[in-house]
Amino acid sequence: MSRSDVLSLYRRVLRIARSWTAQSALPHDTDTERKYIAQEARTLFRQNQQITDPESIKRCIEECDARIEIGLHYRNPYPRPTYLPPMGLATQKGRKLRAQQRLRKQAKPVYLQSHDET
Repeated sequence: MSRSDVLSLYRRVLRIARSWTAQSALPHDTDTERKYIAQEARTLFRQNQQITDPESIKRCIEECDARIEIGLHYRNPYPRPTYLPPMGLATQKGRKLRAQQRLRKQAKPVYLQSHDET
């Protein structure tokens, strides 16, 4: 991927933010979601600015494309939740805790790879 491809993707996200309308159609919600989209794009693009490995760049672009498509489809700019197996959030200690952490990592979808574990 070339620099111009990444910059055009960034411009596309900012254009989406400018034209975004919240599902509720309330001006306050629309403004909040527009600001979120622009801020999230700035943060993630700056965070990944130093990446030089073509494979990593490709993954970041795929994540961005996935988030754009999901956001436009569901009319929701926020990341969709990570789905966990039943009892995946139960408080455990020792081995069970490590197993739960492994399950959380495996359940993380492609469009959330840039977010840290919460």
